[in-house]
Amino acid sequence: MMIRRLRAVLRVPGKTELLLVVLFGTGFAALPVLALLPSLWGFTVAWAVTYLADEVLHAKAPGFVRRLATLQLSRTMRFAVRSVMLLALADRMDAPDALLIVGLAVFSAHFLLVMLYSAVHHAIRRRRILPVVVRNLDMSGIGIPERPPAYLYRRFLRKLLHLDLPAHAGLLTALATGTWYWAYAGCALTIGATLVALAALLGQFRSVRRMPRKDAVIAEVNRQLVGYRPEVALYFSFAAVSRDFMYQVNMWIETLERLDRRPVIVLRERASFRYLGRTRVPVICVPKADDLAELELSGVRVVLYPGNAGKNVHMLRVAEAKHVFIGHGDSDKLASSNRVSKVYDEIWVAGKAGRDRYQRVRHAISDEAIVEVGRPQLAPVRLHADHVPGPAPVVLYAPTWEGWSDDDCHTSLIPMGVPLIEKLLAERVRIIYKPHPLTGKRSPEAATADRTIRELLRADDEKADRAAERARPRLQEIQARLDELSGRHEGDDAQQLRDARVPDGAGAAEWQELRDEWHRLFWESRSAAGHQVILGQLPTLYECFNQADLLVSDVSSVVADFVASLKPYVLTNAQDLPDEEFRAAYTTAGGAYLLDRDCTRLPEILRSVREPLHDPMASQRRELKEYVLGPDHPTSMERFNTAVNDLADKALAERAEDLVAPVA
Repeated sequence: MMIRRLRAVLRVPGKTELLLVVLFGTGFAALPVLALLPSLWGFTVAWAVTYLADEVLHAKAPGFVRRLATLQLSRTMRFAVRSVMLLALADRMDAPDALLIVGLAVFSAHFLLVMLYSAVHHAIRRRRILPVVVRNLDMSGIGIPERPPAYLYRRFLRKLLHLDLPAHAGLLTALATGTWYWAYAGCALTIGATLVALAALLGQFRSVRRMPRKDAVIAEVNRQLVGYRPEVALYFSFAAVSRDFMYQVNMWIETLERLDRRPVIVLRERASFRYLGRTRVPVICVPKADDLAELELSGVRVVLYPGNAGKNVHMLRVAEAKHVFIGHGDSDKLASSNRVSKVYDEIWVAGKAGRDRYQRVRHAISDEAIVEVGRPQLAPVRLHADHVPGPAPVVLYAPTWEGWSDDDCHTSLIPMGVPLIEKLLAERVRIIYKPHPLTGKRSPEAATADRTIRELLRADDEKADRAAERARPRLQEIQARLDELSGRHEGDDAQQLRDARVPDGAGAAEWQELRDEWHRLFWESRSAAGHQVILGQLPTLYECFNQADLLVSDVSSVVADFVASLKPYVLTNAQDLPDEEFRAAYTTAGGAYLLDRDCTRLPEILRSVREPLHDPMASQRRELKEYVLGPDHPTSMERFNTAVNDLADKALAERAEDLVAPVA
């Protein structure tokens, strides 16, 4: 219990990380004591511990290291403290005054050179920030210089500060042997190496002076767009940018690629661009509204919006195009029937349930503006009849997140998540835990519950972890190749623009084969009784659907998508509302088993999996599927494509009328 509390206070993920933090803190606290005693060997041990723990914590607990910086204990400050304490030790051990002066001068000069290096590095980085970043357009002719070598450019501060090691090691050796030559040699090596690094970076600074100007970059992008002639744009922006939000775009990529009309993806934040999935569709990331206005998108007739964001207004001002809110899933949440949607020409929903949901927002959305297009993304979801159960029932627990405020908190994690997992473990089922990507971003209680659930599953699953370890090298190899096929590069924005090319299409088959192999290896490496915590982009949510016998979730689009499988699913009723009231409030509850806050109904619910004939909600799920997701024929892809074509034709016709209309 004490260890858990310490981890919660320090916000470190595991016992290993907690031990590292304790060693790190103890080592730094011991440095001044051991320097003043003086104790050379004790100081050397503490000095080495602080170095090593500092480095490992950067990899194991980066959040803790970032919090140190907020307390003014940045990496630079920690290196400075070690240097000062080392000089204090040398003084207490009666080192020659000349050596102390040289040591102080060398450490001061080293930090000054690090400052100069940082200034040059920032100057290079500023020059390499361009107004747009693209993918799948040929930008080879624009003449962007190669980025500086990674050893000079990436994590430069970490590398530069570590150049004090020769001086530190030399001085410690000199104090141990009484031979001061070692100290002078170490100091010379530190200053020499730092000067060489600074000179090398200054050489790179000369090359970035040839970076193209902003207007030249935009002109080249426009030249590529004129040749491509995009007709449909998927536009995405989100204020709190991170990989957590890119699922909203990635889920639409395959649908875009199958349209009759030529698509383009427009992103507004650089960070989101880096987590875009593989696509052959041209992608343009343009952070500034003024630069967006200069892009040649006059041929775009339909703009699709997967999310509501303030920056949407920068695209909505384009009067020649039709603007459509497509969302990122059909949900019973209030956000899925937002009055803000009035700004769009049309709202596309999966089925009649979406239409009815918007109609409940009185005087907000006209019925004519709502179009039922299905959910093209659900094609990979296997039907219940095609699913082969394993020896133990597989329960997918996929809670939603806590929302932006307490008023719209729908997550079951806080009130019942931990007891639910404990009861599922007691029922001897296999658990797949896939929390929402934003879980714990706002609520500490949700973050704590999430961590506790992960610990419970890992403690119960050591055997499966060992099996997973054997498959890890091949999974990492496949992931690296998938990233390469996705067009992701290690370089900065300018390097990504420099390397952008039109895809040749040859990688599509390899991409799909590797994805299939990744999923096969991933699930095979988990024993039949093993649990799994899913946090990354792979395995996909729909692959988790295919593995599961039962879904437990909250009111969210995950439930609406799972309805496509016709498998039994559970909605959490954390407020213990009467069943009739809960089902009346939430459409997807019509085919769900409802789970009370104390999970007393759980054993009976699991009978629907263990005894398939005892599944009283099966008929309701079949009726609900068409109501929520639309009919099976024509397919969702056909309906979506038809909706795009019809709206594009309408926009083109209205544009033609405006051109021939007489001027009053």
